[in-house]
Amino acid sequence: MPKLTEKSLIGSKNVKFNSFPKKTLSAALLACSAFFFSSAVWRKDKALLREADPSPAPLFSNYVYKGNDDIYNKYPLKAGEFYTPILQGCYPDPSITRKGSDYYLVVSSFAFYPGVPIFHSKDLVNWKQLGHVLDRPSQLKVQDAGMSAGIYAPAIKYNKNNDTFYMITTQFAGGMGNIVVKTKDPLKGWSDPYKLKFNGIDPSLFFDDDGKAYVVHNDEPEKELYSGHRAIKIWEYDLQKDQVIAGTDKIIVNGGVDLSKKPIWIEAPHIYKKNNKYYLMCAEGGTGGWHSEVVFVSDNVKGPYRPADKNPILSQRHLPSNRVDKIDWAGHADLVEGPKGGYYGVFLGIRPNEKNRVNIGRETYILPVNWNGEFPVFEGGLEPLKTKLDMPKGVVNNTGKNGFFPNGNFTFSDTFLSKKLDYRWIGLRGPREDFATTTSKGLIVKPFPVDVKEVKPISALFQRQQHNNFSATVTMSYKPKSNKDLAGIVCLQKESFNYVFGVTQKDNAYYLLLQRTENNKSTIIDKVKIDVSKPIKLQVAGQGDDYTFSYAVANGKLTALGGKVSGDILSTNVAGGFTGALIGLYATSASEIKL
Repeated sequence: MPKLTEKSLIGSKNVKFNSFPKKTLSAALLACSAFFFSSAVWRKDKALLREADPSPAPLFSNYVYKGNDDIYNKYPLKAGEFYTPILQGCYPDPSITRKGSDYYLVVSSFAFYPGVPIFHSKDLVNWKQLGHVLDRPSQLKVQDAGMSAGIYAPAIKYNKNNDTFYMITTQFAGGMGNIVVKTKDPLKGWSDPYKLKFNGIDPSLFFDDDGKAYVVHNDEPEKELYSGHRAIKIWEYDLQKDQVIAGTDKIIVNGGVDLSKKPIWIEAPHIYKKNNKYYLMCAEGGTGGWHSEVVFVSDNVKGPYRPADKNPILSQRHLPSNRVDKIDWAGHADLVEGPKGGYYGVFLGIRPNEKNRVNIGRETYILPVNWNGEFPVFEGGLEPLKTKLDMPKGVVNNTGKNGFFPNGNFTFSDTFLSKKLDYRWIGLRGPREDFATTTSKGLIVKPFPVDVKEVKPISALFQRQQHNNFSATVTMSYKPKSNKDLAGIVCLQKESFNYVFGVTQKDNAYYLLLQRTENNKSTIIDKVKIDVSKPIKLQVAGQGDDYTFSYAVANGKLTALGGKVSGDILSTNVAGGFTGALIGLYATSASEIKL
């Protein structure tokens, strides 16, 4: 068994951190438990936060994020068109369900807090975020989780037999494992988790017409024949006890479509029923360049399942790597019937920058699905994916208007004057409310005695980077008291790979600095003395792989600090993991930076 480090588990672009045999997962959990802080230590830390002497808290105001990707300028929308991805930035592993004319979609959230963003639509084009499924400590226990631990691959399903919504997922944190939560109304919150008694990852529920329920998921095979060899398992599910029924488990796919070809990482299964036949759709190939979607059919929900003659039904892996306007890694899909009939599929994909690096993370895409034959096929899913689609008949494109989520090139502005934070703002490992307060003057971030490099909840409010070409600008008023005090912008891929652009103090003087951290090794790129008696404007701008950090005092002209720097450490190619880069408004009273 290889040494279980985060790098060894998630460093390969084709290997999923959660795609390991249950013995390996158990060992990883033990390693995490030994390495990270226990929940008791976290409770003690929270008490220390309350008792510590108050440190200066920065005031942030007038935040403006602007996206300006070339592809959206190249392909402006015409009447009757909409852009895909429908969710830009780190919104991966989508799952979708329908009740009547209402559609609900969820995505993975890893160590973000709150967890599992949930969106609603009437037409599959215009989406509003309802909030998050896991929004309280009794549901989400990621306080000591690494960035790419936490919540993986949620699956949302509506059970018409009992008029109940279910969200099932793997929570690789807090000893939770596989869990399910449920609700009668997604607008009114979700239950506390029911812990499920099975190993493996990527669970999904299926509710049959006869009232019976089943869980399918990725697990280890009876005998591992090669690296990446996995299986799909099914269990009967007790709806009264919200638990799998012991002794009913059965492997229904061993390896993948063709075991003789040694397929890898069969996962993310979903079962659908059509014309009295059962269809099992899975991701295969790992969430990277070999990613794909495959489908099987059976006369019985528990198999045997026969693969389609033409698999995969969605993939970009066979296409030239140097193709223009590249969208890649397509897979991890879920199907739903459209509002006017027909089918659609949501799936993840990526838009790499000019150096083929993935900074904005895995995003949520949509395509129409042709299911006129025996098997569903994504329309255009084996061709180079396009960035815009024809809208369903009768739909008006309201993206970015009236509370609907924006896509394409857009501007997101926040004065922080509202009592409620926008759902796009997230914390890391802990609730936003523990440190972030909106006021009549803007956002106050109460600094924790925690550095951004620690695997703990940090006092930073994050937004996902949603474009390869972007700028994020904010005004900050802040006067640090010591060299342990620091506040500003952090651009973060994970705790060990990030940029810190902030104000601190040394020898009664005040400095603005830019620090680069790569694999936990930090280097100060540049610093400058600064006047903190006036508000300071801070900006990070990305142009593909080139990032620039600039500042201005009061109404002065923006000046770059440190010149252009590489965004390589904000990519999954360099940092590993499954998340996209985050832009954070950060404060700490325990800065580890040494001027």
